[in-house]
Amino acid sequence: MTASQTPLCLEDIRATAERIGPFARRTSVLSSRRVNEWLGCKAVFKCENFQRTGAFKFRGACNAVMSLSDAEAVRGVVTHSSGNHGAALAEAARLRRVPAHVVMPSNAPPVKRAAVESYGANVTECAPTPSAREETAARVIAATGATLIHPYDDLRIIAGQATAALELHQDASDLEVVVCPVGGGGLAAGTALATHLFDPNCKVILGEPQAVDDAYRSLRLGQIVPVESAVTIADGLKTSLGELTFPVIQQHVERIVTVSEAEIVEAMRFVWTRMKIVIEPSSAVAVAAVRKHRDRLAGKRVGVILSGGNVDLDHLPWG
Repeated sequence: MTASQTPLCLEDIRATAERIGPFARRTSVLSSRRVNEWLGCKAVFKCENFQRTGAFKFRGACNAVMSLSDAEAVRGVVTHSSGNHGAALAEAARLRRVPAHVVMPSNAPPVKRAAVESYGANVTECAPTPSAREETAARVIAATGATLIHPYDDLRIIAGQATAALELHQDASDLEVVVCPVGGGGLAAGTALATHLFDPNCKVILGEPQAVDDAYRSLRLGQIVPVESAVTIADGLKTSLGELTFPVIQQHVERIVTVSEAEIVEAMRFVWTRMKIVIEPSSAVAVAAVRKHRDRLAGKRVGVILSGGNVDLDHLPWG
């Protein structure tokens, strides 16, 4: 796929929404006067922390699993994931009553591994490197014949994630900007595509940790820059962009805003305190990006996708 091509049309995203409709939740869109004052804009929040398995990832995983033929499904599915995608795929597989195999890095948060196992997946541990993930997944595929469902670089996944932004635009009219976090780019690409197709005048901005700013550097250089550091509180954003997600981001994202670890924690704590909802650090990255660019976004109607709410309550980033 090149940057001049659009891999999905609006009807593809609508068809995906219909396919996953019996399983995925249409999550709430919330607002807060106090948060708006803090951000300096008219913000509405798409609460994917209320989604099944606690994150937007269920949308893409569900679409991928429900799109499989019966012959493929019976052999099961496999993926590599630090947590949220693995849990989502396990739950989608459980709903279709097929096996799920999840390769997880040894440094994955224990709470996320426990969640993946609770949905019935077979977990295989690997070293915390991209190559180890892929090699271990390949061994599982060779042993089981399971179908690989990539965490983000798969059109079925991108289409599923796009349904969150589609619902946001349907439920919150006249948005001028939509903001979401970026890691591997499944949500970012889906959000950018859905926004471009539904309302071409609406801009898309991505938030990314300064400590893992590969997407920011990729966009500036015009080529995928691999992750060099993976030390960030936003553990869901430690992955490099994919061959499918990067061109969409190049074509349809206005800019990427990088935020510090302190800014992520501040945004996370503010949302917990003022909105009374639990979001994980990766979600807070998007909120922090809006806060950081409050001068540029002053007075605008902004949609923010809160990507998930899976937090290890025994290791909160504040005392």
